[in-house]
Amino acid sequence: MALVALFAVLIVIFAAENLQIVTMSFLGFSLTVPMVLQVVIVYVLGMATGSSLLALLRRAIEGVRKPTADASGT
Repeated sequence: MALVALFAVLIVIFAAENLQIVTMSFLGFSLTVPMVLQVVIVYVLGMATGSSLLALLRRAIEGVRKPTADASGT
């Protein structure tokens, strides 16, 4: 429980120290947000794409490991 509380306190300190406004630009679009929000957005996108890639790799590995039916029928 103490570790979770410490982690929560560190996150609050990080957020409080990173409230500067930054501008993100990508493909002609720009967005002005606090830095802490940018970090959260990048983190969530990384989690989503990372877990999707991991699931794709697991399915590919399982497909390779499964024995295929013999086409000769014997």
